[in-house]
Amino acid sequence: MTANECIRGRRSIRQFTDKPVSRDVLAGIVETASYAPSWKHTQIVRYIAVEGALKDKIASECTSAYAKNGEIIKNAPMLIAVTFIKNRSGFERDGSFSTPKEGGWQMFDTGIAAEAFCLAAYEQGLGTVILGIFDEAKASALLSLPEDRELAALIPIGYPAEEPAAPKRKPVEDLLSYMES
Repeated sequence: MTANECIRGRRSIRQFTDKPVSRDVLAGIVETASYAPSWKHTQIVRYIAVEGALKDKIASECTSAYAKNGEIIKNAPMLIAVTFIKNRSGFERDGSFSTPKEGGWQMFDTGIAAEAFCLAAYEQGLGTVILGIFDEAKASALLSLPEDRELAALIPIGYPAEEPAAPKRKPVEDLLSYMES
């Protein structure tokens, strides 16, 4: 599969089969995603694979702001909690910021890694969807995150039970402009 095929073919999957995700396959996906670029090669992203009762508890107790996300999580055989180590990406060793984006680089790097994870999963025949609407404080507590970590997103993962069509894309003319001096 080419990068072009992978990027154009991947869809957000919200319906999954019951087939479990192999730990070996998941390890390979994380290894591939570890090649995502990061600010000064800080590699701050950490993944937590959640299954069983804890996955269902997160689905039930952390999705009241958008109940559909709870249904998606319950339907998936596995949930990936995408976390990052705080105060590294965008920061210098003395704690100062290097850019006007300050700590914003943390989410930028985490987003790059999350998309790399989803593309690597797609290449392995797995479906994913990146969820951002959930009770972050409650989910973090249920995951017993250490003080130096922050939860950025939840990614249900499994073998797709649907094949959604690609949504319409904006034309290149709307997305790209050129400037010359």
